[in-house]
Amino acid sequence: MLRTIFMIGLFAFLGLFALKLVFGILPAFFGLLFWVLGIAIRIAIFGAIIYFVVRVFSPETARRWRTKFSS
Repeated sequence: MLRTIFMIGLFAFLGLFALKLVFGILPAFFGLLFWVLGIAIRIAIFGAIIYFVVRVFSPETARRWRTKFSS
């Protein structure tokens, strides 16, 4: 589950980097890097909290999610 969240963040980061590279706006790269990193961390924390709540209250659903996203 967390791997999927991190992969989505990674692809979003790579897409934004490609857009910045294509349009030649590289001086703002570090600002963008920290902005994307901040959003990726927020998404990861939010996903981890949701997964933890589901794991506590519905272990069977968490097990199904784990098998669904790990294979």
